[in-house]
Amino acid sequence: MNLEHLNALKKLLSSSKKIAIIPHKNPDGDAIGSTLALWHYLINCGHTASIVSPNDYPKFLKWMPGADKILNFEKENMQAKSCIQNADIVFTLDFNHLGRVGHMSETLESSSATFVMVDHHQEPSDYAKIMYSDVSMSSTCEMVYVLIKKLGDENSITSEMANCIYTGIMTDTGSFKFAATTSNTHRVIADLMDKGAKGTEIHHRIYDTNSPSRLHLLGCALKNMVILQEYQTAYITLSQEELDKYNYQKGDTEGFVNYGLTLDGIRFAVIFIENKEEGIFKISFRSVGDFSVNDFARKHFHGGGHTNAAGGKSDYSIEETITYFTSLLPLYKNQLQS
Repeated sequence: MNLEHLNALKKLLSSSKKIAIIPHKNPDGDAIGSTLALWHYLINCGHTASIVSPNDYPKFLKWMPGADKILNFEKENMQAKSCIQNADIVFTLDFNHLGRVGHMSETLESSSATFVMVDHHQEPSDYAKIMYSDVSMSSTCEMVYVLIKKLGDENSITSEMANCIYTGIMTDTGSFKFAATTSNTHRVIADLMDKGAKGTEIHHRIYDTNSPSRLHLLGCALKNMVILQEYQTAYITLSQEELDKYNYQKGDTEGFVNYGLTLDGIRFAVIFIENKEEGIFKISFRSVGDFSVNDFARKHFHGGGHTNAAGGKSDYSIEETITYFTSLLPLYKNQLQS
């Protein structure tokens, strides 16, 4: 965050404010962890703050301190709208385009609040008056830690905040194995542990609470995997019928796409998941090395994200989507093999 925006934020927070904190639709560990950590910080500073999520989020994240206070825009619509409409400040975390909040975008666009963006994705839009955008950061949670430190309040980080921030960093870095994990990330983690973050317990709550149906769904996904060795690519498909068969719950497919990258020689992994309610296939892209799935998703599948992790969508049938996807691979063969 540049000095001008930092000073503007300090001035904005110098007196008690009504604040709404917003994660993206289908929030993940980084989105929930960062919003909760910021919520604790702002409450402790004397502000009136609320988190409004565009929709529900996975059960394995609901243990985090303060999670029971998060408003679901879909289920608690009137209360959620009131929080946004009455806010002096709106913080948007872990996304940089209002299209990422789904049906909630209209409510945000009509708000007269001062918008503050904290995000680490590429190509931010310009809706926020105060921006903290840094694509080199491992996660938005790491950015929240740095932001609190820049505001001069590092010593105010409580154990509750530390656990929330640790969770987001851990999940967004694939338990610290992704390339965005830097030496600074590890220094932040060390400080969070000193402040009370319980790493082993957090890992257990996130990764070791599977239901039998989720593991059966994983088995189905792996059985569906197609390996295209010529293009160092692997993809998985999951139909709505398969999701229903294994009693899919929100968050159950989290991390499935990464299994493709565990194969020797595979640099590009994709999962296509049908969502009949929205009439689309949701797509997750992952890569290793210099192949930019952000560019690939933006150019071909109405999406984007990071160099090695991005999302997209398709409005076509699975057969048409896969045919289109595979037709693109020869165009990227040299990049995938470099």
